[in-house]
Parts: sequence; structure tokens; C-alpha cells
Amino acid sequence: MTDTRALTQLGTHVDAPASPETAVLETVPFTRGEGPAAIVRFTCPEFTSLCPVTGQPDFAHLVIDYAPLERLVESKSLKLYLTAFRNHGAFHEDCTVAIGRRIVAATKPEWLRIAGYWYPRGGIPIDVFWQTGTPPEGAWLPETGVAPYRGRG
Repeated sequence: MTDTRALTQLGTHVDAPASPETAVLETVPFTRGEGPAAIVRFTCPEFTSLCPVTGQPDFAHLVIDYAPLERLVESKSLKLYLTAFRNHGAFHEDCTVAIGRRIVAATKPEWLRIAGYWYPRGGIPIDVFWQTGTPPEGAWLPETGVAPYRGRG
């Protein structure tokens, strides 16, 4: 059983962080064991941030896959971290890559990739992909499951 006494957010009321920089991204121990790497997936189909120029909301479907070594992202802290982007102004590319880098810094995984499928603004959808390197050999890595943007057709 994992010791969760060091966690400050799980099981308690926590206000949404004011910004991604002030959000606390917590981790818990992970025992990988023998065999191929495990792939952990987080899907956030309703991610929001703000356009840094207009202040208008931007929406994305995020898919985060990572192969943990010794630490897992605690999911409530990840939800709070992602919520902190709702009032944060940044371009799509910056948001997507910053999230990937923050998770890498917190967990030091064997591998991570993040796919940000941003909904169209001004008629152009922007898809942003970032990963730390080659996926672990022998790991089962499913497709992200997000279809390319096709408009109304």
C-alpha cells in the first residue's frame, strides 16, 4: 500500500491555483517491477487556457502518456494544475510543452509524450506534439484516439 501521508491535496478541499506556476504537482511512489515499461495515460478532453493577445478562451483535448520509473503523478494535483491554465494567457504551443516539461520535472519518467489537439480559432486548428525521446522498447503504446480535425464534414 502506498503511503499518501505526504500528499497535501488528496482527500481535502483545495482551491484552484491562481496560476500554473503556483500549482503544486504532487507525486506518489511507483514500483515498476520486471518486464516492459507501463504506460500511464491522462486524457483531458476539456482543457482551457486564454489567448495571450485577446484574452479569449482556447480549448484543447490533451492526451498525456508517460512511462514512470519511480514516481507517478497524483491525479488530483494534475487536475488542479491543469485547471490553473483557465486564467493563464499563453499560446497553444507554450501551454502544451510547458505541461509536458512540468510532469517530466516532477516524475522523471523513462519517457513522456503529450498531444494537444487545439480547437480552431480563426479557422485553423493547431495540434501540438512533444515527447522526451523514443518510447520504451516493448511497451504497449496505443494511438491517442483523437481524430484529426475535419470541420463539419
